[in-house]
Amino acid sequence: MQKRKMGNILFLCCWMILLSVKAAAEEEYITYKDPNKPLNKRIKDLMKRMTLEEKIGQMIQIDRTKATPDVLKKYYIGSLLSGGGSVPKKEATAEDWIDMINGFQKGSLSTRLGIPMIYGIDAVHGNNNVYKATIFPHNVALGVTRDPQLIKKIGAATALEARATGIPYVFAPCLAVCRDPRWGRCCESYSEDPNIVRSMTEMVPGLQGDIPSNGRLGVPFVANKEKVAACAKHYVGDGGTVKGINENNTIIDRHGLLSIHMAGYYSSIIKGVATVMVSFSSWNGVRMHGNKELVTGFLKGTLRFRGFVISDWAGIDKLTYPWHTNYTYSILEGVNAGIDMVMLPYNYTEFIDGLTHLVNNNFVSMTRIDDAVKRILRVKFQMGLFENPLADYSLTKHLGSPEHRELAREAVRRSLVLLKNGANADEPVLPLPKKATSILVAGTHANNMGYQCGGWTITWQGLSGNITIGTTILSAIESTVDPETKVVYKENPDSEFVKSNNFSYAIVVVGETPYAEGSGDSLNLTIPAPGPDIMTTVCASVKCVVVLVTGRPVVIQPYLAQIDALVAAWLPGTEGQGVADVLFGDYGFTGKLARTWFKTVDQLPMNVGDSHYDPLFPFGFGLTTEPVKA
Repeated sequence: MQKRKMGNILFLCCWMILLSVKAAAEEEYITYKDPNKPLNKRIKDLMKRMTLEEKIGQMIQIDRTKATPDVLKKYYIGSLLSGGGSVPKKEATAEDWIDMINGFQKGSLSTRLGIPMIYGIDAVHGNNNVYKATIFPHNVALGVTRDPQLIKKIGAATALEARATGIPYVFAPCLAVCRDPRWGRCCESYSEDPNIVRSMTEMVPGLQGDIPSNGRLGVPFVANKEKVAACAKHYVGDGGTVKGINENNTIIDRHGLLSIHMAGYYSSIIKGVATVMVSFSSWNGVRMHGNKELVTGFLKGTLRFRGFVISDWAGIDKLTYPWHTNYTYSILEGVNAGIDMVMLPYNYTEFIDGLTHLVNNNFVSMTRIDDAVKRILRVKFQMGLFENPLADYSLTKHLGSPEHRELAREAVRRSLVLLKNGANADEPVLPLPKKATSILVAGTHANNMGYQCGGWTITWQGLSGNITIGTTILSAIESTVDPETKVVYKENPDSEFVKSNNFSYAIVVVGETPYAEGSGDSLNLTIPAPGPDIMTTVCASVKCVVVLVTGRPVVIQPYLAQIDALVAAWLPGTEGQGVADVLFGDYGFTGKLARTWFKTVDQLPMNVGDSHYDPLFPFGFGLTTEPVKA
């Protein structure tokens, strides 16, 4: 009897232990953390657990300089970014970047719900903030190729180099249709032609991966840990402002806006672009950061965009003038317009206090907050950030890899446009002979990696000099010519020097100095001194090839008669060997202008199809050469 009683007690104890273990297991199971659950169920489960404070935190993006792991933990910050030139340290390695980003991420993961932050960066021609990264030609050059598959490969390479530094989110591609080269961001635009811009949206699947055959079109998609979330920008009309003034007003009717400036967004959304960035500019006087009709009504409603909408840098501040003078109003207008994530990038406590007040007083609805957070979480879940929040050191090998540099070199070759080649077709100057007694290489841009790459390289505005690893055009020439050919480099030679050395020919490389955004706005579009004098001096005394390194067409007509051959090299990036490959005939010239080359700035704006169209070189122009057989 005693044994039976003891057995019953033992059985009951075991049963209670099993029940408590089962209950503990059930308590530990959390739907949003289960990757096997449907995406919408994970989002719904997580959102019902979130407080208003946690939701507002997800809507915030701040610069890394204002972040610490404790800040991310305390304020539930949803995203960090590196602005132009915002780096862990000078010449930081891929490992330095990963260490920094993982350190921040651990702060996010230590929060109550463990929602990972997403780290973004401007990767507009490669992972361009990062030392030793492959710097591809700027978009103004890539449009010349008219090759969507090449652009897709560049997107894939850029994604790998971003992931090599632990970055899962890039602010690219720029889908601006630049209609006036006086705009300082024209170098970021593929073309004045919306059809070319639309075709270049293959950058999106390059960055993010192809939507599988059984996948849903138009839903944010990031394939795996070697891909990144992309950002179509700047929505919308940024390339059409009056006189090309950055952040200015685009005056155009609705049909023109939708047919010209919206072109790239239609196809990007179908291809699953994860995010869209709003433009600083206005449409017919209404700031895009406050344009509810176009952000909520058209983008989210008509186009059924399901990713998240992000502001530009301090974009909502500019809804008032002077900027930031009524910040509560700016928050109200920006968030109610449909902006989901706000690139603040500094004043996060002010934003939190302001938006919390607006919600608590019914100026911003919880429906609007929930829409924003749902979109942000959708992207984070879809790209696997909850399963793999920490960066992978095994990908560091891809930064500046030989394969990517070879791809960039190909892009340079195919983006060069030959504008003049001798006095007539029977006496071409190009391709140049590799074997000559001596040749002169001159010009401000022949041996300057920073100038060759342009803005958005290492820093926001770009720099002069040996700023990263690559091949200058001078080095490329020296390695291409016959070993017995003497190459003489003099940046700014005088007339006597040119005449007395009896050069076989000269290559003059001049162009614009680096710039980004409004700093690049130019009403005259002249080549900075001493570029014009170098061209005039050299070309007056010896057969000369002028290579222009610019982010757009510039004034060249006054010098054209004196120049024997003229090449538009745009902003080629780190792989200057691609220029020499074509100058010396290893490959032929194939590029065709994706922008109209004007005669004088008085003609601007002037685009193909305009009634006053009278260009120096028309849209689609480009002479060709055949490769020289070895």
